[in-house]
Amino acid sequence: MQGGERYNSISDYLKSYFGHKTVKLSIDAGFSCPNRDGKISTGGCLFCSPEGSGELSSTISEQIELLSSKWSDVKYLAYFQSHTNTYAPVDILRAKYYEALDDERISGIVIATRPDCLNDDVLDLLEEIEKKYFMWIELGLQTIHPHTSDMMNIGYDLKTYDNAVDKLLERNIRIVTHLILGLPNESNEQILESVKYVSQKAIFGLKLHLLNVVHGSGLHKILPNYIPFQSIDEYVNLVIDCLEIIPSDITIHRLTGDVPRKILVSPEWSYKKRTILNRINYELKHRNTYQGRLCNK
Repeated sequence: MQGGERYNSISDYLKSYFGHKTVKLSIDAGFSCPNRDGKISTGGCLFCSPEGSGELSSTISEQIELLSSKWSDVKYLAYFQSHTNTYAPVDILRAKYYEALDDERISGIVIATRPDCLNDDVLDLLEEIEKKYFMWIELGLQTIHPHTSDMMNIGYDLKTYDNAVDKLLERNIRIVTHLILGLPNESNEQILESVKYVSQKAIFGLKLHLLNVVHGSGLHKILPNYIPFQSIDEYVNLVIDCLEIIPSDITIHRLTGDVPRKILVSPEWSYKKRTILNRINYELKHRNTYQGRLCNK
């Protein structure tokens, strides 16, 4: 573990790698998604907001101007976050990626996408970038369970994720997998099965999202009264159970989820990000446990 923490945080990893605090700048590059434009569906994944997780995006310069007053010595990564950021002709992808990377203030790139949007031309471009810049690719798996994936209208199966992971690893590209905790009709045991499954692969990192039900999402329309977790303590205990089965060399990129409070429906306490993280850290110490404690047992 780095920095004396009980889990391998990406912030500590990046500070060690670059020698400075490193911050991601969320970019909305104007991409769509095959689950929204009709190629697969028009409804999108049921948990997604209309903005495709891009509510906090703005320009690189705007974000740097805001953050420079908070931190004087910091590195930046361009984070292509909104919608599906490999879903475009490769010449358009190349232009947008290199526009960000050509900014001398940017030290690397993060690209969020779907496992079913990685054709060979895109993979060639990503491999080219990986050889010259720091990079990782984020894959939104969310769950390994078909009944949940189908209900959430995700639009691809576990085999598609596995194939994407294999192709990226063949090209030595770092992978960060997204899982959502609290999807409807999933037990804690099933959530832990998803965590254990992806942790057995040679991935670089994991994002554990607290499911936020948001206004305008398909999930809110069909289950308006759904509450993923009744309390912070319930959620915290599950997160710690997850951490204990994640190998210590996997970087942890997220342990909760945050959306603008104005679009949040439930859990009503999920906007208290700092409180949730403090409770996780407290409970780790209270239990005297840590990331990877149960691995190989």
